[in-house]
Amino acid sequence: MNPRIAFIAPTLEILGGQGVQASTLADALRNDGWALDFIPINPRFPRGVRWLRRIPYVRTLLNEALYVMRLPSLRRADVVHAFSASYWSFLLAPAPAILAARCLGKRTVLNYRSGEADDHLARWGALVRPWLRLVDEIVVPSEYLRAIFARHGYRARVIPNVVDLLRFRYRERGAPEPRLVSTRNLERHYGVDNTLDAFALLKARYPEATLTLAGSGRDEPRLRQLAASLGTGGIRFLGRVEPTAMPGLLDGADIFVNSSVIDNQPVSVLEAFASGLPVVSTGTGDIAALVRDGETGLLVPPADPAALAKAVTSLLEDPERARVLASQARREVEKYTWPRVREQWAAVYCGR
Repeated sequence: MNPRIAFIAPTLEILGGQGVQASTLADALRNDGWALDFIPINPRFPRGVRWLRRIPYVRTLLNEALYVMRLPSLRRADVVHAFSASYWSFLLAPAPAILAARCLGKRTVLNYRSGEADDHLARWGALVRPWLRLVDEIVVPSEYLRAIFARHGYRARVIPNVVDLLRFRYRERGAPEPRLVSTRNLERHYGVDNTLDAFALLKARYPEATLTLAGSGRDEPRLRQLAASLGTGGIRFLGRVEPTAMPGLLDGADIFVNSSVIDNQPVSVLEAFASGLPVVSTGTGDIAALVRDGETGLLVPPADPAALAKAVTSLLEDPERARVLASQARREVEKYTWPRVREQWAAVYCGR
């Protein structure tokens, strides 16, 4: 009989790679007959106090209290699978679950996913090491993160991210139009300002070009101001886009662009691959292993809008190259499907 799993992760109310992966893996495991409990790190506030979410610090304290109150239910599980980011998020979310799991004698898996791992482990080592010693297994989605953990003295197992190809329509674009899309949240480390600057350069050559930005974040006011100052038009800020709407959004675009300066293995790039979009991206984190330059996409240096605009232009001027890159990327993304990782996760949960 399969062990019962407890997921410690954000729900899709917090849109991002962790939430999407947690939801995708939970659905896949349940469809395969695994018993699974989901304990959200962002529990719903009781109706009468939901207004407290608008107050910083108070919101965090109440959220943490409600989350920790759910942890005794881990006694039902055989294995605790804690999804993890870095810095304060690490201490507020997986750390309490790791402690509770160890006190209850449960097998504990830390699924670390942040592209900021090197800095986190180096500068926050004293606050991280005690928790890493308590887990039975560290799982990361990329060789990039595995190497970082190894440099800091920790062994990690690589199981890549998963994308459900059935959700996305692969569309071959005969001659791509200058319809660009970015589906990264509006945070500084995703470098969306460089995407905007690159689009302004592209717009001078292709007046009909459009750029759709799907995502939200702390950098949104600054980015909206930058977009307005460029005076180019053709830029749409969609804000939060639900995962159910993402396939349709990607289907309506012709080129995917990403300018992140800190990253790991973005699910957004996998979804672009699945949709037949040629990808132009920086090579930060594990992206260079995913978007292999000239094979599954085009890579450009970080913080170089001119290089990004030039790479997009090369695809518009050479439709056959764009088609081949997208076709090869579609074959690449087949490695990131549930059938390819199913047995790897079963081995982790069963301690093999």
